[in-house]
Amino acid sequence: MEQLLTKAVELGGADIFLVPGAKAMCQVGGQLMPLGEQMLMPEDTQHLIAQLYDLAGRDMTHVKVAGDDDFSFAVKGLSRFRVNTYKQRSSLASVIRVIQFGIPDYQTLHIPETVMAVANYTKGLVLVTGPAGSGKSTTLACLIDQINTNRSGHIITLEDPIEYLHRNKKSIVSQREVGLDTANYVTALRACLRQAPDVILVGEMRDHETIQTALTAAETGHLVISTLHTVGAANTIDRIIDAFPSVQQKQIRIQLAMVLQGVISQQLVPTVDGGMTPAFEIMFLNNAIKNMVREAKVHQIDSAIGAASQAGMVRMDTSLERLVKEGRITLETAQRFTSNPDALRKLAK
Repeated sequence: MEQLLTKAVELGGADIFLVPGAKAMCQVGGQLMPLGEQMLMPEDTQHLIAQLYDLAGRDMTHVKVAGDDDFSFAVKGLSRFRVNTYKQRSSLASVIRVIQFGIPDYQTLHIPETVMAVANYTKGLVLVTGPAGSGKSTTLACLIDQINTNRSGHIITLEDPIEYLHRNKKSIVSQREVGLDTANYVTALRACLRQAPDVILVGEMRDHETIQTALTAAETGHLVISTLHTVGAANTIDRIIDAFPSVQQKQIRIQLAMVLQGVISQQLVPTVDGGMTPAFEIMFLNNAIKNMVREAKVHQIDSAIGAASQAGMVRMDTSLERLVKEGRITLETAQRFTSNPDALRKLAK
C-alpha cells in the first residue's frame, strides 16, 4: 500500500482507486493511469485496504457494519491522504485523495484575489460550492490560512475528516473531526458557539438542521464558511431553500438574504498541457441580489452577476471564456463545463 501511495504522489496524482476487477488506478490531470499491471481481485483490495487502516491506526468495524467509512491519515515524509472505503458487490473498494503537507499557495493554484478577499469578512455566511473533486477543500484551507496569517482570533473547523492541518499563527485554530472529536455537525456547531469562535468552518452543510444552525451562527456575529455540492450561485440558493419544508421557506429566504455574504462556485477544468485549473463563479450579495433571494426571484441572479462585474462578480461562462482566450483550455473543454454551451460559443467568438 505504501508503494502505491508513493507512486501516486510521485506522479502528481489527485485520487487513487482500489476497486476489484480493475488495476490500481490514479487520476492525474483528469486522466486515469494504472499504478501497476496486476488486476485486483476482492482479496487483493481487502488486503490493501486493511493496510490503509493499519497506516491510519483505525479499526475496520465501521465499514464492515455501515458499508462505508471516511477517515484521513499522514505518511511521514510523503503526504496526507483522505480515504473513503465502501462495499460494492459484497467486496471492499476505496478511493484515496492525495493531500499535500502544508497549505498550498493560492496564487500558484490560480485562486483569484477576489475570492481571497473573503478572508477580510468578520461576520455572515460564505459558501464555497462545486461538484466533488473540484478543489473546495483546498480553497477553504487557503481562506482559513489567510485569516490565520492576518488576524487574531479563534478559528474552529468542523470537518469530516480533517484534511489540511493548520498551525496556530496570529489566530488559534481548533480542528474538530466529526465521528472522532464530535458526534455530528449540528452537535459540534451548537457547542462551538460556547467556545468563543470568531470564524467557524463547517466542512459540509448536509441537511436543513446543519444549515439552520449555521445561519443562526452567522446571525449572531460570527463568520461562517461552508460548502455545498452545487454548481452556480443560483443553484446554491435554491438548494438551501429546498432543504426546508415549504412552511419554513419564506423565513429562510429572509434569513439567508440577511446573513449570506457571498457564493464562490468552482470547477476544476483540464488544461491544454495536461494539468487542471479552476474556473470560478463569484457572487457577492448587493441590495439587488438580496431582494432576489428574499422575493424568490433566484432565476434573475445570473443576469445580476453579469451586470456587476465591476464589483468583482464573475459568471462561470465568463470565467471559462477567459481561460479559452488565454489559451489555457480549449473551447471544447469549456463547453463541457458550462451550463450554456451556445452562449459560450458566442462569447468565445
